Amino acid sequence: MEKQYNPKLVEERIYRFWERKKFFSPGVSSSKKKYSIVIPPPNITGSLHMGHALNAVIQDILIRQKRMQGFKTVWVPGIDHAGIATQNVVEKQLKKEGKTRFDLGRKKFIERVWEWKKKSGNTILEQFKKIGVSCDWSRTRFTMDKEYSKAVVLAFSHYFKKGWIYRDKRVVNWCPRCKTSLSDLEVEYKEEKGKLWYIRYRFAEDTRKFIIVATTRPETLLGDAAVAVNPRDKRYKNLIGEKVILPVVEREIPIIGDHLVDPSFGTGAVKVTPAHDFLDYQIAKKHNLELIQIIDEDGFLNKDVPKSYQELNPREAREKIVQELRESGLLEKEEDYIHQVPVCYRCGSLIEPLPSEQWFLRMTDLAKIALEAIKNKKVKFYPQRWARISSDWLKKVRDWCISRQIWWGHQLPVWQCKNKNKFFFSDKKPSRCPICKKCKPSRVEDVFDTWFSSALWPFVAFGWPKRTKDFKEFYPTDVLSTARDIIFLWVIRMIFSGLEFTKKIPFRKVIIHATVLTKEGKRMSKSLGTGIDPLLLIEKYGADATRFGICWQISGLQDIRFDETKLLAGKKFCNKVWNASRFVLMNLEKKEFSLNKPKGRTAADKKILKELERVIAKVDRNISKFEFGKALQEIYRFFWNKFCDIYIEKAKKQIKNAKTKKEVKDTQRILIYVLVNSLKLLHPFIPFITEEIYQKLPLKNKKALIIEKWPKQK
Repeated sequence: MEKQYNPKLVEERIYRFWERKKFFSPGVSSSKKKYSIVIPPPNITGSLHMGHALNAVIQDILIRQKRMQGFKTVWVPGIDHAGIATQNVVEKQLKKEGKTRFDLGRKKFIERVWEWKKKSGNTILEQFKKIGVSCDWSRTRFTMDKEYSKAVVLAFSHYFKKGWIYRDKRVVNWCPRCKTSLSDLEVEYKEEKGKLWYIRYRFAEDTRKFIIVATTRPETLLGDAAVAVNPRDKRYKNLIGEKVILPVVEREIPIIGDHLVDPSFGTGAVKVTPAHDFLDYQIAKKHNLELIQIIDEDGFLNKDVPKSYQELNPREAREKIVQELRESGLLEKEEDYIHQVPVCYRCGSLIEPLPSEQWFLRMTDLAKIALEAIKNKKVKFYPQRWARISSDWLKKVRDWCISRQIWWGHQLPVWQCKNKNKFFFSDKKPSRCPICKKCKPSRVEDVFDTWFSSALWPFVAFGWPKRTKDFKEFYPTDVLSTARDIIFLWVIRMIFSGLEFTKKIPFRKVIIHATVLTKEGKRMSKSLGTGIDPLLLIEKYGADATRFGICWQISGLQDIRFDETKLLAGKKFCNKVWNASRFVLMNLEKKEFSLNKPKGRTAADKKILKELERVIAKVDRNISKFEFGKALQEIYRFFWNKFCDIYIEKAKKQIKNAKTKKEVKDTQRILIYVLVNSLKLLHPFIPFITEEIYQKLPLKNKKALIIEKWPKQK
């Protein structure tokens, strides 16, 4: 063995060795015991970040251990088409050329996206290999593949025939930049220092009197349909039914009572703008108020406002209306106010709640089957608290808006009759309209919410709707590991989708891993300059040290404050493993050893063998509880403190002071036995260096550490 370990000379070569020998394939085992994982498919626009790295390490530890335990394992990789994100990337390219997607048209634009995907779409999968993930790359899936698209259409058809799909005009989260609706779960919030304006609404019968309304968005009063108070609020309950005059517009609107109004906000009286606020929309439906849309899909005030406000953006309109209120004496006061404003999770633009015709999936029955699966622990969450949080969300879940107004994605298989303005499902272009029998129906331009196709991932990844060999063997999967921010977006939707379409849960256990933050506790973000590139860490420390440093910090807490010094500790540990292995090799006879457990001659021999038994049990127990940091720390302490610091030093003396060759051989057997079993325990955590060392050891019937038998207590 070389004097020093150099990961740059080892890692790529070892990975090619694993791939060449097809060790990542389930075919390496003929066992009847099965173990399967599907990777949370990263976006094709993405590059490896610390969250990916953490999750990849967790899954790889599990799959490598199960593979060594003799299970027939498969870890299916794939990538998600990421509708909005991918369309944004390609649109930015077009912008540099002075073009828009509309200049190309839908067909040419989609072709352009496929070209981009061919060149750049698999980048992140190649990056996963750098950290050593042992996915079966021959099974890689893409959520826009031809067969996957067929599965999406079939799923929609199933819901459509059940009557669970419907079209409705509702207030949705609208991104003026992306020109599409977003679900509540796709909206992010950022803190903003704004104002709370107190506005006087004069009474119609006596304009000398007024009610004061507090709002953070005075510009939307142009679309007000009422003023609302809580009917239990003694200050205002006698005013319910009165009429007030809407400032600027000079239109009469009623004062209504509704229990949704928070009496503690502002003055306790709020303006109701049904077309541009979700709570107001709920109030308006109950009180049959008019839906007055004043902001268009481009994010500008439309023709339903006074002429001087038309074509202004909301910020401009706000300044103008505040000034007008101030001049007319209707602005009571203004206060500094810090609040959370909604932004698009992809482009960061301010979200505008707007009324829009969208397609919805009824959630009543689907929520019930997901709730039952969680309640009966058919699906178990780790940590357990996420089961309760998921159940609480399901109990109040709203119908799912599944349509998006973009071009890249699975287009809805819905057609519109031009004569009778009705819609019908068809998975193929109809030769004639089945409704009026005359027109040439047009296909709805909307595409599915990306999460609609992602919800089918665990079973479509194995070939559903066909009952393929993979589907029969490996579905349901055993474990899903993912982040908490997509529990509602993805995890729960996979649960009810799996139960609805396969009658089986999609996975038995869900690991909700920690979020990786900066050392100061800030969110990691490339745009904010707080992101850490795991590829740079691999370049600096090596993949094993990076994996070590990440895993060491998995403590069961909700967040990890990333500490790079743990990677340096990982690098030092890898060097310790290398040097200890060199010592063992240098003190072995030039013969092949078997791995039968030796009895141990001296007290030191017996003690290290006993310590090895203990650490095997502890590692098994901790991995089974998904306490990966504890498992690694147990092996670390055993190898460094018990094996290197104590036993190797005693072994040197035992060899030096041996009276017979048998005594030397006895010590040698202990050394290589403990070393090999330590390498086995370490392999899921630091696979490259352990495989490299294993390949250099003089062992009988040696193949590869990746498929060696996992240590057992004997």
